[in-house]
Amino acid sequence: MQLLVDYIPIVVFIVAYFLKDIYFATAVLMGTMPLILLVQWALTKKLNRIYAASTVLVLILGTATLFFHNPLFLFWKPTVLNWVIGLVFLGSLWIGDKPIIQRMLGNAATLSAPQWRTLNLIWVGFFIFVGVVNIYVAYNFSEAFWVNFKLFGMLGLTLVFIIIQSLWLSSAMKNDETLDNNTEN
Repeated sequence: MQLLVDYIPIVVFIVAYFLKDIYFATAVLMGTMPLILLVQWALTKKLNRIYAASTVLVLILGTATLFFHNPLFLFWKPTVLNWVIGLVFLGSLWIGDKPIIQRMLGNAATLSAPQWRTLNLIWVGFFIFVGVVNIYVAYNFSEAFWVNFKLFGMLGLTLVFIIIQSLWLSSAMKNDETLDNNTEN
């Protein structure tokens, strides 16, 4: 459900972009994201931290985009957000009792401490990679291409990553089961 909510502003942004231009789409996005954040809060009494951080970045970089009439500020938003999330995941290896990925998926998977650290680092790599790809597209392709990449390209990268992560998790858990069975025998 959260993934769907996360993509509503992107879809609204793209529709607004194709109706008028990047500046109109930026203004619409700046209005949509806080509204969705308020609706989430009203319904759940919880704030999704990543969505809240994304909203703050949109408001700051969107304001710069409109003020300076330069879309590059907005183009940096996905990169900054992904890199900050990557740093948080990386920092969780030293802060707290478990890596963030273990806190997120600990009930769904059983892994050893080194495997959780590895999976957490895989996520760090993914966030850094997506940030790099976003800024590469922003500087090397047209504005319209970047807008489409923002929805379809990033979604595609995320889906491929989830598949790869699922395969890795399956393999890691299978290896643990084999080790446990060999130890018991």
